[in-house]
Amino acid sequence: METAAALPSAASRRLVLEHARTMAEQADRHAVTLESVLAILRSTHLDDAAARRMAIDAATTALIRLRTVTDDERSTMLEPVVGAFARLRSDLNPLARFGGLDVQFVEPPATGRALPGEVAHAARAIVRTAVLALVETGTSRRVRVQWDCDGLNLLVGIRDDGPGELNQHDDSLRPIAEQVTALDGTLAVASTPGWGSSLDIRLPLDPPPAPDQLEDHVTLSTREREVLHLVASGARNRDIAAQLGVSDNTVKFHVSNLLRKTGTATRSELAALTR
Repeated sequence: METAAALPSAASRRLVLEHARTMAEQADRHAVTLESVLAILRSTHLDDAAARRMAIDAATTALIRLRTVTDDERSTMLEPVVGAFARLRSDLNPLARFGGLDVQFVEPPATGRALPGEVAHAARAIVRTAVLALVETGTSRRVRVQWDCDGLNLLVGIRDDGPGELNQHDDSLRPIAEQVTALDGTLAVASTPGWGSSLDIRLPLDPPPAPDQLEDHVTLSTREREVLHLVASGARNRDIAAQLGVSDNTVKFHVSNLLRKTGTATRSELAALTR
């Protein structure tokens, strides 16, 4: 049975959060690669030989990227806003070409402030999640992605030409809402029936402080503290399970206990309360 213990050092907690973020980004990239390969193989515009060649190229590129990316690059480097946006375009290029979706990009100003790695990763993950959801539903033919920077926040706009039925509580937006909340950002959804939906997201460029205040008022076990920090970072259950070496059900059990002990109803509320 676990007993309460002192928190790990700040450096140790930071490394855990950075590793969780890296694992989440790798999972996102794997999803993009698999969706891209499927889109290529399903394309009616390519013969078998061409589809096989392009699928191999996409998988090879993803494998090379996986082997060359290091934790240090993701946790210490600032990304120029234009460079971060270019990486997003590269990630989505196969889907734009073969996924049956016209993805239009509005470039951010080159003079925008450099993005902290956590913010750049979150912004790309948010856009990828939205675009992959649109590809899976097949209800949209065109989506526009726009980034801007006001000096204090990264402003992300995503607009589609679908049926215009999205709302703030749509299940498909839950992962996006949790990521935005974990970074103290805001998400606004506007829909017009028959004309499409738009997502307007604001992400502060200065990441929120480490979530230590809540732990001064609620008795938590060592494992619950670890899960709490990872939930607050925006990590999903499967990523937390992989990081801690436990099962998904164990993570769900700890999250349920955290919700009960803190009196919160959702993961988003829990992440917000920690700050």
